[in-house]
Amino acid sequence: MHLGQFSVGGAGLLIMEMTNVEARGRISPFCVGLYSDENEVALKRIVNFCHQYGSVPIGVQLAHAGRKASTRPPWQNREYIPPSEGGWVPAAPSPIAGGGGTTVPHELDKEEIGNLVSAFAESAIRADRIGFAAIELHAAHGYLLHQFLSPLSNQRNDEFGGSLDNRMRFPLAVFHAVRAVWPDDRPIGVRVSATDWAEGGWSLEETVEFAIELKKSGCDWIDVSSGGLVHHQDITSKPGYQVHLARAVRHEAEIATIAVGMITDPHHAESIIAEGDADAIALARGMLYNPRWPWHAAEALNTKAHYPNQYLRCQPIRS
Repeated sequence: MHLGQFSVGGAGLLIMEMTNVEARGRISPFCVGLYSDENEVALKRIVNFCHQYGSVPIGVQLAHAGRKASTRPPWQNREYIPPSEGGWVPAAPSPIAGGGGTTVPHELDKEEIGNLVSAFAESAIRADRIGFAAIELHAAHGYLLHQFLSPLSNQRNDEFGGSLDNRMRFPLAVFHAVRAVWPDDRPIGVRVSATDWAEGGWSLEETVEFAIELKKSGCDWIDVSSGGLVHHQDITSKPGYQVHLARAVRHEAEIATIAVGMITDPHHAESIIAEGDADAIALARGMLYNPRWPWHAAEALNTKAHYPNQYLRCQPIRS
């Protein structure tokens, strides 16, 4: 039901929710994974169903929650679930709790880091067999790849911590491994938090350097979000509050960007593209509220959207 409503709604691309590469990487026990044969069979059935009735290409967002794992769903306050209650000990680059009732995570050793690189690649192979059109690696919102990038969560003293090059080492290794097994004719993007909005955290300047390295490695787009790593982040949210970040990455790294964040008005979305601030617009909560947003946006902008044959008669009649 969830993905089906979007697959017939006229969007240019549907990126499936955060899909985790190992069981330990799930935010909650109820989150989606792509790390087993059972996962693959279940997701293939859903994707085939969406393709049967919809026309929207479907991508998958591969991720690992890192220290933000083993929590209850958002409507249950994201409280940590201990192993005694069916949870597990989360893993991270350093044994630093994320705050907000989370627990101190297990510090990943080098062998575990290598195993996680392989896990991302194995999930990408499964995604290929399922028939996904694209992959987006989730390196934002305080999840594992972001945790390695930010000095607030990564305080290692080996080759995976310290300097920018070291902090980028694991995320870039994951990208290289996924790109190596993913078909050349299908794209890969990376979602980033362009700033932690916190003193001493990951910065826009570092994001640009990360984007440059990703582009060299064959990355097709950067999905530019922000924040999500620490509870003391200082953000003032308003429509388009992250667009300047997408613009900076687009122009300084010379790579295609996606702008996100409280962009719900079609004319606002169109102006972001027209002014060269980003190459595409992504909606999340706005699309949950209105799964037919692309149809309504096309009508507001006096253009056309795709309607499945079964929905053709619902189009507004123009004089």
